[in-house]
Amino acid sequence: MPIKIPNSLPATHVLESENIFVMTENRAMSQDIRPLQILLLNLMPTKIVTETQLARVLGNTPLQVDLELLQTSSHESKNVSQEHMLAFYKTFDQVRERRFDGMVITGAPVEHLPFEEVDYWDELCEIMEWSKTHVHSTFHICWGAQAALYYHFGIHKVGLDRKLFGVFPHMVERKSSILFRGFDDVFMAPHSRHTTIVREEVEKVPELKILASSPDAGLYAMATDQGRQVFITGHAEYDADTLEKEYLRDKNAGLPIDMPKHYYPDDDDSRRPQVTWRGHANLLYSNWLNYFVYQNTPYDLNNIK
Repeated sequence: MPIKIPNSLPATHVLESENIFVMTENRAMSQDIRPLQILLLNLMPTKIVTETQLARVLGNTPLQVDLELLQTSSHESKNVSQEHMLAFYKTFDQVRERRFDGMVITGAPVEHLPFEEVDYWDELCEIMEWSKTHVHSTFHICWGAQAALYYHFGIHKVGLDRKLFGVFPHMVERKSSILFRGFDDVFMAPHSRHTTIVREEVEKVPELKILASSPDAGLYAMATDQGRQVFITGHAEYDADTLEKEYLRDKNAGLPIDMPKHYYPDDDDSRRPQVTWRGHANLLYSNWLNYFVYQNTPYDLNNIK
């Protein structure tokens, strides 16, 4: 089944060229089916890239998804036109009375700041509190996961001596977790961050379960008992060239940047990067949509509590 996004959203043409089933608004109106209502709070400066990445993995399932884009009104994006934001994004005031089957909160390049110094922190806290009663399951990514762990459970992020940058092997710790159903014993996932979450702090919180981790990248996946909140510290949704663009941007600017680990064949950055995470990325989002959203969400969204 397809993902339903606005006809003129740039992601529509990209995904159609990749043979991903995209349903336009016009066609969706003719179908007698209740699609999953998924809200995407996009905190990344590269709005269009992130929209496309997440629409790709959310659309690669048997479930019909109606994707709604959300921005913070307390921060004005400088890397995308206001025309794009006005055409495709809602503000929190426009959705606060609605309920959603699922929600995705992205990362953001604000790791160097204490949470309280991020200009949209108060608004983000209001949205995260609202999600507890208006969203059946919320999927937090990278800084979004760190922010949510801090807001909901008081878990602090910790600075790293060197940026965690590359594609790393991970293992499923909680074998009974249906979020990782069908995963291999070892799976790869990209990371790009300067901060981390300490295992001992998570283990002090009885509501949280550690699902997967990496010997090199640390904790990868955590969730509350019923999966109402999921926290992923990496970027399974990344494109093949996302890490390369970040690496070359800093390298060409003369900034200190290490080559992303386990990314280029033989660590030769003149060669095309190897994609080793795409299959598990699709499975991760498919499992979340199926088991934590579709299988458990009430048919009448007004019954979400």
